[in-house]
Amino acid sequence: MPASLVVFLVALPLCLGVALASGAPLLSGIVAGVVGGLVVAFASGAPLMVSGPAAGLTAIVFAGVQQVGGFTRLLPAVVLAGALQLVLGAARAGLVGYYIPSAVIQGMLAAIGLILILKQIPHAVGYDADYVGDFSYLERDGETTFSALAQAFQQVQPGAVAAALVGLAVLILWPRTPLARVRLIPAPLAVVAAGVGLNTLLQAIRPAWAIRETHLVALPTGGGPAGVVAQLPRPDWSALGDPAVWTLAATIGIVASLESLLSLEATNKLDPLKREAPANRELLAQGLGNVCSGLLGGLPVTGVIVRSSANIDAGGRTRLSSVLHGVLLLVAVLALGPVLNRIPLAALAAILCFTGYKLAHPALWRAAWRVGPGHFVPFAATVAAILFTDLLVGIGIGLVVGLTFILVQHLRQPAFTQVSPPGAVLTRYALPDHVTFLSKAGIARALDALAPGSRVEIDGRRTKRFDYDALEALLDFRPTARARGIDYRLVGVPEVETTPAH
Repeated sequence: MPASLVVFLVALPLCLGVALASGAPLLSGIVAGVVGGLVVAFASGAPLMVSGPAAGLTAIVFAGVQQVGGFTRLLPAVVLAGALQLVLGAARAGLVGYYIPSAVIQGMLAAIGLILILKQIPHAVGYDADYVGDFSYLERDGETTFSALAQAFQQVQPGAVAAALVGLAVLILWPRTPLARVRLIPAPLAVVAAGVGLNTLLQAIRPAWAIRETHLVALPTGGGPAGVVAQLPRPDWSALGDPAVWTLAATIGIVASLESLLSLEATNKLDPLKREAPANRELLAQGLGNVCSGLLGGLPVTGVIVRSSANIDAGGRTRLSSVLHGVLLLVAVLALGPVLNRIPLAALAAILCFTGYKLAHPALWRAAWRVGPGHFVPFAATVAAILFTDLLVGIGIGLVVGLTFILVQHLRQPAFTQVSPPGAVLTRYALPDHVTFLSKAGIARALDALAPGSRVEIDGRRTKRFDYDALEALLDFRPTARARGIDYRLVGVPEVETTPAH
């Protein structure tokens, strides 16, 4: 329960902010958050991952709303995207997530931590030009992450700064207080209570310093539960006749699946119990969630690492915390709007900054450095790429850098191993289990280094796979060997017709 409350406090402004950035009704973000808790969490095999509307899809949804002619015409695309994810899960496409290197996943976590800090500093000082869920380097108003910081420090609200500093102090000192032993009172709840109390005090004694209404949570209110239900957008099924809707559905389905798989891998690494959640089941759960979210008027749903890391940090250990956060979001939108709308965004920014620091902790960088360049360079490249682009582009760059290191290391490895004793009249070499096209350069280099007049045997009887490129290098060396007086023998190497040289 304490973890679910923390996740709820983190998710509430993010759900609203992502909806605002997507050009969608605010309620659509809350609907997606509720579905992430009450539908995806039940169907998922990941006990700690929290799902909901994600910043990584805002640009796609915003452009899609303009392209198909309105949010209600986009909702069928969300349903179709969910159906595509169900197909991908049934086809066991979740295995893609297992091929993402650890350095890239750790780089993603560190980058998200840094972005959380950089993006929340403006909200911590009372600057509200950008929505809470904005994680892209290039912002829609033309500013960047760093230029927005400069703008923010020119428009500081004293009350917001005070609420943020008090919140950080509470988070840092909370473990040392007796209240920390009462596990039903999590530190983020104390941060929110302190922020509300501080702003109420400022309104009474120093109104000029009080936090403006634009810097408070803005949950839709009015009309009670019936009024909220009446405000929910309904899918316009006539949009299914538009080919653009089908293209948009495929885009949302693929991007949402990739983001969920990345979040799943990251959550598995953060899980203190080191459980491995099944990726294919996660795709099925996300697909079911998107079908439900689209039918109910919500944004697309993905697994979200920010909320998941907050859940783990708050002590969540089972799916119950994610489920209860969905219940709290539902209760909030139906009955608690006026109360929650008194929460300063600066207090929530303090919680997110603290979460970001733990994700990008210096110990993570030290550990990556100690492993060596093959791990640290892809890690650092992923951090920099995500920081200056966005999540998926940054992951792609990190994968390319990691693959480059793998190729370089492979090329430096010996093409075959000497198995005869030193000084033997006939030098015997054994080929590895797999001789692929990546082995070609090493084979050519090793053969060129053979001394004239030497006697050499290359044994491939234990090799399970030969690529044509490697065979070509082995077989085409025979004329060169004769010209150099080398007794060159191939054992267990298949004979194939190679392309004649021109």
